[in-house]
Amino acid sequence: MISFETLHAAPPALVAHAPVLMVAAPLIAACAAALSPSARTSWMISVTGSIFAAWMALALVGEVARRGAVDYAIGGFAPPLGIALHIDGLSVLMALLVSSAGVMASLYSGHSLAADVRAEKHTLFQSGFLLCQTGLLGLVSTGDAFNAFVFLEVSSIGTYALVAIGEKRDRRALPAAFNYLIMGTIGATFYVIGIGFLYAATGTLNMADMAARLATLSDSSVVQAGFAFVVVGLGIKAAMFPLHGWLPGAYSYAPSLIAIFLAATATKTSIYLMARFVFDVFPNGAAFGQGFITSVLVPLAAAAAIVCSLQAVFEKEIRRVLAFSSVAQVGFILLGLSLASVAGASAGLFYLAAHALMKMTLFMALGGLAISLGARRIDELAGVARDAPWSAVAFGVGAASLAGVPLTVGFLAKWRLIEAALQSGQIWIVAVLAIASLLTLLYVGRMLEAIFFRPAPAGAQRAREAPVGVLVPLLVLAGLNIWFGLDASLPEQLANAAARALLGGAS
Repeated sequence: MISFETLHAAPPALVAHAPVLMVAAPLIAACAAALSPSARTSWMISVTGSIFAAWMALALVGEVARRGAVDYAIGGFAPPLGIALHIDGLSVLMALLVSSAGVMASLYSGHSLAADVRAEKHTLFQSGFLLCQTGLLGLVSTGDAFNAFVFLEVSSIGTYALVAIGEKRDRRALPAAFNYLIMGTIGATFYVIGIGFLYAATGTLNMADMAARLATLSDSSVVQAGFAFVVVGLGIKAAMFPLHGWLPGAYSYAPSLIAIFLAATATKTSIYLMARFVFDVFPNGAAFGQGFITSVLVPLAAAAAIVCSLQAVFEKEIRRVLAFSSVAQVGFILLGLSLASVAGASAGLFYLAAHALMKMTLFMALGGLAISLGARRIDELAGVARDAPWSAVAFGVGAASLAGVPLTVGFLAKWRLIEAALQSGQIWIVAVLAIASLLTLLYVGRMLEAIFFRPAPAGAQRAREAPVGVLVPLLVLAGLNIWFGLDASLPEQLANAAARALLGGAS
């Protein structure tokens, strides 16, 4: 087993400023991409900026393993008066997830944008994509509650526009982007109102300082109102059932690159911020916090896992199947976190990372096929395995992982959730996971049956294998689904450290 304490991924001079460099790299690259003279140049800038951000995130993994947490005061002004970046085990897990997804998506974009986006918009598209990365990396790095809102909106504003650009392939991208904009704005408004209440009660926006002051204010109605606004706003952003109405359209009609990146990161970072507030910022054991977990979070997460899996079974458009599946999987993650134990949080966060890997694989495989085949419905993918075997196999691996087939990371992730639920005596959660997993097997089986076992209709448009530039990141992702299914020590170490950072010494 590799120990992250021995990881020295960058020179000390860079590591000292890694928190801010990780966020600044895609921001600078976004400006450069917008001014670049050609689509090829903007793609190279996108790849370079994404790789540098991932490099800094990897360097921080080692630093956090050695030091426990890394604090970086912007401009040298110490918190709570100054703005600080705070990287602990949970932050570094999310930063590595977002930056790695950015690298895979940017590599893929070199050959995929022509099928989804008008040629004259390629440079601005790459700029918007990098801006979205900047926002998400800033969100998981900041130690300031208001700056979390700023970064959340930076990522969202870029994403709204990028979803709408998919109108070249499907005009339904425009209403989907508008719906996403409205729901996202409502969520952000609720969040910032909640932060306003908390600031009124505590007089600070620094999360660590806010947590210390909230320890003596848990009975305040102002604090409780702030908590309610924050969790509802982030629930919308995280597509928590039944606040998920924006997600199916955004995933279904966005350009492939954005569907890939959103599926891996968007809801996950909002879950991160919700978990940060529920378990870290608000006082441990606060009655209203426990009430939220037992009376709201748990039943809604269980309903999402079953109801949205059932919706996916009856969907006919393949991207909408995966979109409803994502809402159900958010329920899986929240069920793990709701156990409020280190084992449960570790299992939930491991599932979060595993789900990001599964969905990136599935959406990238579909995007590779969409370059030559404009199929949207499951039955239009009939016979694809004969014409594009590598893309089909990669999709099959991702689908098997989603269904929890043994020897895939999806199986291990579900097994960890079951173990944590049994440890906590929550046998009913195991029943929910079993029912939802059976439903997952049904809709995954429908897709695989069409792709691998059904012949293509006579006269139908035939698929071609995806270009090498798409196949390389796609096969890497598919391989990771199997590798981590055989040896998940690396993601499990990160998930365990993240759970300890979130819950401290809780059992």
